[in-house]
Amino acid sequence: MPAEAPQDAAPADEPPHSHSADADKSSTRYLLTMSLGALGVVYGDIGTSPLYAMRECFTGHAPLPVTPANVLGVLSLIFWVLVVVVTLKYLALILRADNRGEGGILALMALVQKVSKRGPKLRLAVLALGIFGAALLYGDGIITPAISVLSALEGIAVYQPRFHPFIVPISLGILVAIFLIQRKGTGAVGAIFGPVTLLWFFTLSLLGVRGIAQNPSVLAALNPVYAVEFFLLHGWQGFFVLGAVFLVVTGSEALYADMGHFGAKPIRLAWFALVLPALVLNYFGQGALILGDPSAVTNPFYLLAPSWAVLPLVGLSTAAACIASQAVISGAFSLTRQAVQLGFCPRLEIVHTSATEIGQIYVPAVNWALLVAVLGLVLSFRTSSSLAAAYGIAVASTMVITAALAYLTARDLWRWSAPAALLVFGTFIVIDAAFLAANAVKFFDGGWFPMLLAAAIFALMKTWRRGRTLLEDRLRESALPLESFLESLEQTRVVRVPGTAVFMTGNADGTPPALLHNFKHNKVVHARVVLLTVQTADEPHVPDAERLTATPMSNGFFRVRANFGFMETPEVPVLLQKLAQAGLELREMDTSYFLGRETLLATSRGGMPQWRKALFGWMSKNARPATAYFRLPPNRVVELGAQVEL
Repeated sequence: MPAEAPQDAAPADEPPHSHSADADKSSTRYLLTMSLGALGVVYGDIGTSPLYAMRECFTGHAPLPVTPANVLGVLSLIFWVLVVVVTLKYLALILRADNRGEGGILALMALVQKVSKRGPKLRLAVLALGIFGAALLYGDGIITPAISVLSALEGIAVYQPRFHPFIVPISLGILVAIFLIQRKGTGAVGAIFGPVTLLWFFTLSLLGVRGIAQNPSVLAALNPVYAVEFFLLHGWQGFFVLGAVFLVVTGSEALYADMGHFGAKPIRLAWFALVLPALVLNYFGQGALILGDPSAVTNPFYLLAPSWAVLPLVGLSTAAACIASQAVISGAFSLTRQAVQLGFCPRLEIVHTSATEIGQIYVPAVNWALLVAVLGLVLSFRTSSSLAAAYGIAVASTMVITAALAYLTARDLWRWSAPAALLVFGTFIVIDAAFLAANAVKFFDGGWFPMLLAAAIFALMKTWRRGRTLLEDRLRESALPLESFLESLEQTRVVRVPGTAVFMTGNADGTPPALLHNFKHNKVVHARVVLLTVQTADEPHVPDAERLTATPMSNGFFRVRANFGFMETPEVPVLLQKLAQAGLELREMDTSYFLGRETLLATSRGGMPQWRKALFGWMSKNARPATAYFRLPPNRVVELGAQVEL
């Protein structure tokens, strides 16, 4: 894969495909507009945590007695976790680890692979960590919609206990609606994400101020001494409470994953100007309420509101939960596209739902799989408290992986010294590992689900990656060197038919099997032959100047290499129109595309266990056809089959 010098990476503050490409990115208006957009997409998940996080600290897996010392200790933990994990780790440091403006676990993995000069064993470890981290994020994409919508609607039981039996059916209906609208695109709905989330954070602030005003002494919890005393008092039980405290930062990975859509400056501005103050005020308001009325611990978020405001608050909370759900669903779509382009996933149908926004895509297979899983979760767990046990372990694991990859980035890209990188990122790894250990005790209470799901997705990704490598090796073994084929053409009287034949091949050096089969069976060669190899770079976007390289060869043959980033979708016919600059002008009606279609036979040869070969064969059979994936005109495509023994 082509690699660029690390210093050429685009700054995180300048996304390559912002929502207002023609706007002045240095203007205050642009910054505020992007910050408003970031509220809905980036902070939707972390913004709904007040619905359940504080409650779970006292009623969850390791329930605490409601005492003033415990309330202040938990609040102190929440505040400093927000400061250390979100503010210092993600906003101050991780957002700097951009891959040409893009973030996320796979983008970070690709960046480390590109800049690292370390040995093959470490590169393989980085690859495995990146794949597993991506697999874990699908668990977040399933649990977040379920727990957000359930916790929002549980407010109707606070308003009227008789409505409790209707929470699950209404939740199921809302979740089905969320997934059904995905195929329509989020452009129109997304326009209201920012304003609704803005209203949500203002509401969080107002509720928090109302609670703090009734008991201002709760502000003493800003002192970290209360967090230290909490651990000294409770020991191991205090450690296990970290599993509930962690719920306040479960949306942190979204800050990094969505960096490419907004840039680092708007994300940071939204956090410091509104999100952090709103969250702190609301959590402290809930704490003040619990100090005055310990029974309010059953649902401190809704009980913080006056009785007349509970029902409108349920409506606003549900809207915020839907936005949080939309954000993680869109993230799953984006993650899948990256996985396909980087070779970790079979080709899938990817629908672009906007002509102007490159990030707005819809992946039907992922959408329906997520819907089935989310509905299954709601029907199985039925309450947000039960789901909280399943939440956290997958996200904490991803955060450990992100910190480890960021350490390598600091060493190899930022040129930090080993002691400095270890001190900073080693500290974050220890903190994240503590959260992971605290959540691990909830494994048998539901934490097994996201880990089992991640293990299954990891196995699929690894099998696809290994299977493609194995298939390429088998094809390369039997491939005829291109030079030998061209020499045979010169020595043989071959019929040259008019037109251009484009043979797509992953092997840039050998003769494409489809070309050999066409020559063998049809006894002809086109007047012009283009051997096209499409490669995916370890960066999200490839500059137009580096998109195509065309090398003329003998006998009317051309070797063409096309480079795409892992956030780009290759459209071959449009791409080939640019070959006119290299003296190769293709006319659509005179151009035929030849593809190879391999039938895979699992054999006893090494490389992979038999079950993985069978799994790879099934995945290959169900992958999206290359014709559709590369946007080839179906009436101009010829497929030639071959059997390959794995």
